[in-house]
Amino acid sequence: MQTIRGFRDILPEQIALWQKVEQEAAALFESFGYREIRIPIIEKTALFARSIGETTDIVEKEMYTFEDRKGDMLTLRPEATASICRAYIQHKMYAAEPFRKFYLTGPMFRRERPQKGRYRQFYQIDAEVFGIDSPYIDSELIFLLHTLLHRLGLAGLSAHINSLGCPDCRPDFQKALLNFLGDRKDKLCENCQRRLVKNPLRILDCKAQTCRQALEGAPATVDHLCPDCRTHFETVKNSLEKLGVDFMVDDTLVRGLDYYTRTAWEIQTTTLGAQSAVAGGGRYDRLVEELGGPSTPAIGFAIGFDRLVEVLEQLDDQTYEKRPDIFIVSLGADAQKYAFEWSCKLNTMGIRTDTDFRGKSMKALMKRANKLNAALVLIVGDNELTQKKIVLRNMETKEQTEIGIENLVNDLAQLIKN
Repeated sequence: MQTIRGFRDILPEQIALWQKVEQEAAALFESFGYREIRIPIIEKTALFARSIGETTDIVEKEMYTFEDRKGDMLTLRPEATASICRAYIQHKMYAAEPFRKFYLTGPMFRRERPQKGRYRQFYQIDAEVFGIDSPYIDSELIFLLHTLLHRLGLAGLSAHINSLGCPDCRPDFQKALLNFLGDRKDKLCENCQRRLVKNPLRILDCKAQTCRQALEGAPATVDHLCPDCRTHFETVKNSLEKLGVDFMVDDTLVRGLDYYTRTAWEIQTTTLGAQSAVAGGGRYDRLVEELGGPSTPAIGFAIGFDRLVEVLEQLDDQTYEKRPDIFIVSLGADAQKYAFEWSCKLNTMGIRTDTDFRGKSMKALMKRANKLNAALVLIVGDNELTQKKIVLRNMETKEQTEIGIENLVNDLAQLIKN
């Protein structure tokens, strides 16, 4: 049996780095007042069709959708924002306090073409803010994201930002875009020719080479902003400058989902040489209302966890696996009885302890202790039990001392914790 194409196992020797990233992210989010939320991986298909947009590639081609036994259409979540919005509305979180900050880490599902760094089950780190339209929250999220990636060791970080306008100013931009594309329609791909009628803004996000060429010299959204959107965007830029966040206005940047308004961004890194995006987000002030909730401004971002880990793995070859504080080398049946008891007690005291009950030789057990990178090795055999003194070896200095058997667990605990 093999995994399904586009899916993969994350093995124990890989998971330590994932845990490090999760812990760094959670600590930073918590310090900024974000609270963790956990949502189902399956939702009603209509949720994503309404929020993401029926003309997006995700809804048209990439969602894992199926009919359940009652005939309801269900979908494995392709992203987290719509589900968090649904939870915000369903549980009436806006009633007690509309201003909420959430974060989430978990799997998403899209039936994209599997390739290096892209999987059909992929993971995201997600942050969302509801109930505030201040441009300072836009800047806070970009700063938060920039700070997290910097702490994880990424270099050459730059925020690419743009403003997509609002329902008041977007019609003027769409008119200018349609006029520009008037005699270039035949150069657009089949999907974008349909989008000309349904959602012209989506054409800017198309990756097809013919469409990219057709869009050369196209009007920019930032040149068609209404006064409120322009002031909002200027405040975002000014506050990022004050925070020392490196950014550039990228008027070609359009987030790939229909619900985005105003500020949109990506964080790119030059850690591996060529520039590559590892995260992105934007404001979506109308989505909560479109899903049946009250009018609520909102904004968020998502980090491609798989891509981020891939970059970090190439950044250095250090291991993030937690090594044992103690490895017990037990020689003989009686020694194994003691080793079992000691290891259980030490582990419950928070002292990472490992041992091996396979009856291996001293040489083989020391080799295993080295492989696990144990800090200390406790050596116990018949002689040590008879003398009631156990050998404790420091694996770094090679120094050996003896420790009495009577109060061994507490003595070891005190030694390690000191």
